[in-house]
Amino acid sequence: MDAISVNVKHLEETEEQCTHEDKTGTDTVEEKLISSNEHSWRPWQQSRSRIRECVLYVKKVLVSFASMEWYCYALLGIITALMSFFMDMTVAKLLNAHQWLYGCLKGHHLLQFLCWTLYPACLCALSTSFAHSICPFSAGSGVPEARAILLGIDMPGYLSLSNLFAKLFGLICTLASGSTVFLGKVGPFVHLSIMVGAFMNRLHVSCRGGKQRAAKGEMLVVASAVGVASCFGAPISGVLFSVEVMGTHYSVRDYCPCFFAAACGAITFRLLSVCSRDQETIQALFKTSFSSELPYQPFEIFIFALLGLFCSILSCIYLFCHRWALRFVKTNKTISRFLATEKTLYSAIVAFLLACFTFYHSAGHFIAAELTMKQLLTSLLDGTSWYTVSQNASALPEPQNTFWQAWNPPGRGYFQTLGFFITVKVGLLVVACTLPLPAGYFMPVFVYGAAVGRFVGEGSAYLLSDGISSTKSLINPGGYALAGAAAFSGAVTHTLSPALLALEMTGQCSHAVPALVATLVSNAVARAKHRPSFYDGISLIKQLPHLPSLIRACPKLANVQIKQFAVPAGAVLKRTDTLTSVQHILNDSTDTEVPVVDSHDSPILLGTINKSQLRECLQEHRNEGSCKRLEEVCSIQPVRLHLTPESTVKQAHCIMSVTGEQRLFITESGRLCGVVAWKEMKKIIEEMAKEV
Repeated sequence: MDAISVNVKHLEETEEQCTHEDKTGTDTVEEKLISSNEHSWRPWQQSRSRIRECVLYVKKVLVSFASMEWYCYALLGIITALMSFFMDMTVAKLLNAHQWLYGCLKGHHLLQFLCWTLYPACLCALSTSFAHSICPFSAGSGVPEARAILLGIDMPGYLSLSNLFAKLFGLICTLASGSTVFLGKVGPFVHLSIMVGAFMNRLHVSCRGGKQRAAKGEMLVVASAVGVASCFGAPISGVLFSVEVMGTHYSVRDYCPCFFAAACGAITFRLLSVCSRDQETIQALFKTSFSSELPYQPFEIFIFALLGLFCSILSCIYLFCHRWALRFVKTNKTISRFLATEKTLYSAIVAFLLACFTFYHSAGHFIAAELTMKQLLTSLLDGTSWYTVSQNASALPEPQNTFWQAWNPPGRGYFQTLGFFITVKVGLLVVACTLPLPAGYFMPVFVYGAAVGRFVGEGSAYLLSDGISSTKSLINPGGYALAGAAAFSGAVTHTLSPALLALEMTGQCSHAVPALVATLVSNAVARAKHRPSFYDGISLIKQLPHLPSLIRACPKLANVQIKQFAVPAGAVLKRTDTLTSVQHILNDSTDTEVPVVDSHDSPILLGTINKSQLRECLQEHRNEGSCKRLEEVCSIQPVRLHLTPESTVKQAHCIMSVTGEQRLFITESGRLCGVVAWKEMKKIIEEMAKEV
């Protein structure tokens, strides 16, 4: 019986082995079939190989003319211009549809009210819902976050593809809400351009076979210039914007690429306007026809300077109210809790309230609410004095007649309308800035400044209606609107680029000096006592680690010395060390470069050695490592940049941002004292942001 049981067990084990071998064999056959199918399943192999050869040939031809990065710059400008043009075209169609529907309901006040209020409320709700459901980072301007990214701060998600599509769709809905919400597109579009620039940088790296020669920040700085150039067809002011706003520590090597990409974007944007028959030829976006024979009298420079002073006072009031509103929304428990869960409903309610106020039969006819943003700016930049128009308004052609009726409603004069517009729009714009949706704030500020300038210009034209001096030349209120737009927007952003932008947008160079004078005066007053700019205020409220904004808010931070944040240098080599004795450096140190000193008793910094070079030397001299000294077989690279214990955090941050260095050595009289790393620098700035 025992023998039978043993045989049965043996048979069972044999069957199990056979079954296991069959399964293993089956699995092996299946794996071979799958692998063979994977290798063989490549349809149109011959066609694909030909296409690959053609692509490589085209790449070879293109590289023979210029490096691939210049083609990426050109492609960046073209893609951004296409986005800007099709966005404007979509928004124009939506605005025309709203105006058509509102006009069809003429005589039915209730239906007109519902059309006027529900349309922007639904669009703002859709913008907020889509933006926050796809990517929560897409709300707001995006410029403060982009500035932090350009300074080397890691902000994951802000340059993602989902953020790009969410911001693009949300911005279209916001702009389609019209002048009721009174928001623009410049800031978000600069952010969109930077996102495209990030993808262009990846394309450039892939074209070079994964070898990234140029810094990522260079492509992003170029993209910020392209964003402004593609919005208005203004390449020069776009580059100046990237210098003043985006690139806190600007590198000269970015200058030429910025101009090239901005020119490509501006030319493409204007050519698309000609191809779509919006314009007959390539011309300025807001073409003006000021007289060039005698555009202004010399004594008017004094009035332009007073206009700049007036704009600076208004800008300080606006910036104070804006920062107060953002803090109130953030710190008020009721509103903050409501925003945390019901952002879409909040946007709909605020947009509905704004629309109720701007309804024509409410207060809208006092602020020309029926005009779009583009129509508002076009009417304000008109060179004809409204005092002259009032003498013979019936002879006005279209669309000047429509603009005149909007600014001079029945029972009200244009002075009352302009004054009410200037008084009320500040509050409406501050309320609109609290909306959690993709929106820009530069164009509303630009239009508001044009209204301030128009008010001053019309007042001067009324007081001097008989002409100036013996020439009897009349004052041009459109020139004052141009200077006011540049001065107010420059004071809000603490930049001079709006002066040049105003000239490029209008094609009017005759008022270059007055616009610059007004902008300089407004900037001088707005920057006094270290007042933060519009973008600095947002960075401070959001606690973004942007050092220049922190220094403007707290000037004492500029004098903080780096020695209190320094750490020991870690692994240090002596020049007399043998190759065998430095083996532990390769195993323990995580740095790419190791400092070399004269001796541990006298740690004079001689330079650095790359770990890869040290590894090659050890491999090459492994048999005689105990005899060879470090200075005999390895080349010690001198340290180009280093700090002293008295160096400030601001200086270290500037050097690291421009050069891309990940760490800097601190020396005193040539002796190595410590090191400050970029990671530690970011932690320092984040702590400063929380304290401020």
